[in-house]
Amino acid sequence: MRTVAVLGAGKMGQAIVSGLLRAGWSGDSVVATARSAERAAELREAYGIRVEPNAEAVRHADVVVVAVKPQDAGALLEELSGAFDGGAPVVSICAGLPVAFFEKRLPDETPVIRAMPNTPALVDEAMTVLSPGTHASESHLAAVEELFKPLGRTLVVDERHQDAVTAISGSGPAYFYYLAEAMTEAGVLMGLPRAIAKELVTQTSLGAARMLRESGSSPVELREAVESPAGTTISAVRQLENHRARSAVTDAIEAARDRAREIAEEYA
Repeated sequence: MRTVAVLGAGKMGQAIVSGLLRAGWSGDSVVATARSAERAAELREAYGIRVEPNAEAVRHADVVVVAVKPQDAGALLEELSGAFDGGAPVVSICAGLPVAFFEKRLPDETPVIRAMPNTPALVDEAMTVLSPGTHASESHLAAVEELFKPLGRTLVVDERHQDAVTAISGSGPAYFYYLAEAMTEAGVLMGLPRAIAKELVTQTSLGAARMLRESGSSPVELREAVESPAGTTISAVRQLENHRARSAVTDAIEAARDRAREIAEEYA
């Protein structure tokens, strides 16, 4: 069991911390940093972990996770220029920032791995996608996979795919919440109590996701299995097509990808 330093324990950083502890990592093996004394106190009270200044956290760590906002990453690395010795792998979960951003600012040959988890890490159902940098070996990648596997599922892809990954799975939970919100509101509009409408949507979402995972069928095949000729489902899907819902989803995901590319250009 290694010592992991999570630099910037905001929402995603906190999700990583809590997931590791649920997986059996000891509080002594997880170190976090926080912007304020109040936030540090919250983390200590909630998780019983050490919350240290950035430099101290880095010096004690076998793996360093950079979980700050992309616009803050450059200043953080400058602050810590003397703290990294190049041995511990550095994992970035900063959306949009390429491996090269970190390799340019860290000691030569520092192993860097770009990671894109998502917020279902809070319930151990994350999708985390990893891309190793120039100096990251198989053993470095294995150590980082060990870090994220307790949080859900992991994949390894070439970094050129990471902006698309960010748009689909990194931002993806928000799309499903948006749809769930719309379906719940539709139920309320039709007279259902809100709590019942929410339960219907929630369980339906869980069941549909499990069917996608376990049935071996494609989304098209699963959808067509629900659609009866001249039935209720086909009538609903026709309205989605009339409103160009499919095109709207594609446009939205492309916009997220493009924003990830813009972030890389803004802070490079």
